[in-house]
Amino acid sequence: MLSHPLHILSLGFGSGLSPIAPGTFGTLFAWASFAAFSAQFTVIEWAILIVGGFVAGIGICGFTANRLGIDDPSPVVWDEIVAFWLVLLMVTPATFTGQLWAFIIFRFFDMVKPPPIRYFDRRLKGGFGIMFDDLVAAFFTLLVIALWRMSV
Repeated sequence: MLSHPLHILSLGFGSGLSPIAPGTFGTLFAWASFAAFSAQFTVIEWAILIVGGFVAGIGICGFTANRLGIDDPSPVVWDEIVAFWLVLLMVTPATFTGQLWAFIIFRFFDMVKPPPIRYFDRRLKGGFGIMFDDLVAAFFTLLVIALWRMSV
């Protein structure tokens, strides 16, 4: 799967090849890469990277899914990476503990897929479907964090 550059991206530079919880490892890669590059990128540059990553991810993830012959293959983690970058960008500045809670909440929404995430996961196919349900999971993660911050 690492034979084509689009596979390398869709598999999260290998993080999605974990035999156990590839989505979690993809999200951890997103967190580590955000931490590594957050000092170098401005908010606008992150926003461009996230929007560009989402749009490009439609084709990238769709390409790998087609090659594998699976609608939403678990090793494809580019969707988790882009969505969690969005979460981290929106909660920054946050302490390590705050980022950890963002990680836990995002993983909950991405794994459990409560409604309406499950609706989009089942109805939308191809690269757009792969990318969109994680974007919705990011939205709900940010909603939970915003509601928690308002209550404190």
